[in-house]
Amino acid sequence: MKAFFQTLKNIYKIEDLRKRILYTLGILLIYRLGSFVVLPGLDPDQLGALEEQTKDGIMGLLDMFSGGAFHNASIFALGIMPYISASIVVQLLGIAIPYFQRLQKEGESGRTKINQITRILTVIILVLQGPAYLANLHAQLPESAFILKGTMFTISSTVILIAGTMFIMWLGEKITDKGIGNGISLIIMIGIIARLPFALFAEFFSRSEELSGGLVMFLVELIILFVVFMFTILLVQGTRKIPVQYAKRIVGNKQYGGVRQYIPLKVNAAGVMPIIFAQALMFIPMLFARFDATAGIAAAFNYTGFLYNFTFALLIILFTYFYTAITINPNQMAEDMKKNGGFIPGVKPGKKTVEYLDSIMSRITLPGSIFLAIVAILPAFAMMVGVNNQFAQFFGGTSLLILVGVVLDTLQQVESHLLMRHYDGLMKSGRIKGRSGGGL
Repeated sequence: MKAFFQTLKNIYKIEDLRKRILYTLGILLIYRLGSFVVLPGLDPDQLGALEEQTKDGIMGLLDMFSGGAFHNASIFALGIMPYISASIVVQLLGIAIPYFQRLQKEGESGRTKINQITRILTVIILVLQGPAYLANLHAQLPESAFILKGTMFTISSTVILIAGTMFIMWLGEKITDKGIGNGISLIIMIGIIARLPFALFAEFFSRSEELSGGLVMFLVELIILFVVFMFTILLVQGTRKIPVQYAKRIVGNKQYGGVRQYIPLKVNAAGVMPIIFAQALMFIPMLFARFDATAGIAAAFNYTGFLYNFTFALLIILFTYFYTAITINPNQMAEDMKKNGGFIPGVKPGKKTVEYLDSIMSRITLPGSIFLAIVAILPAFAMMVGVNNQFAQFFGGTSLLILVGVVLDTLQQVESHLLMRHYDGLMKSGRIKGRSGGGL
């Protein structure tokens, strides 16, 4: 405990780090306050049916990603998911279309152009999702809830919803530039954390009302949640070390022999991005079902059903391979080793090294992607054994993986500032390992 308070003092002493943390907290506070600003023309006292709709199933998950803004009919109701969906489309286009491939190789100018295209595509998606969300409001709420009616309400609310999501994107960029960590990921994480206390108390009261063994079951659930949490940390931090022998080095007038070092290849190099991407695609059926959880496609994709979870797991495995291929470049790694006079013992430099690294990544990515998919669908099994739908979201799934990944990333950012100024890091046992997959 003493070491913890000493670390907080060290963080406070570093002016730049202190300002970044306070700036990030201020931006996140703005985001949370905006989640409670109801769309103009709606009576906030008559949103009960909307809150009831988002208590469970995929609608509850969608509400969690928006930090409760969805059921509040807030100006931030559509959240950041349209931007993530646009990012998925642009990255997939980078595989199939030469124009996007050239942009990816043009450095900073190419990234700027890709960001502009992503924003334009985000607006297009919002133009579709905005009216769909408003149609859901008309289906769920009584007519008396609409103070402003007709075309004027639809047009003005659609514009406000589009502006709300674009404003969230801007907040995320500000956190990335002047705060700590990846802004978009932090915004998603803070929305999830905001729902945790409600889910925890709902499960506690639900179990306490049982005639026998209710509180014991609640304690068992907490223990299982802790075990899953620790397993998820291991999944995010797991590595496979590849030995690399470097050539002789001359230091001063003395010549030293070869130096053996290791390349740490992540078991889950893609981080939490595959599960975020897969979840964004799983929300698409809700768009075509006009947010009606009982109709058409949405009914087929029941959150606890086999079809939903099988599709979700398959998408996670595919996106893990896809994002790992983007993140890890065996050709570049082999070229860097060659430039520094390094080689993998028993493997010839050049093409053989590339093939070796590629085979290692393929082998460790498969179990990593399968474990990621298993953790992602655990909430469905938790619901099947009677866990409250809201609390079950934290038994693995998108929520837990994002929480673990983003928290580790943020702690790593803070630790790097401390170590750079010769303070002790956050962990005495070793450096904190963040996810290497990057963020949006």
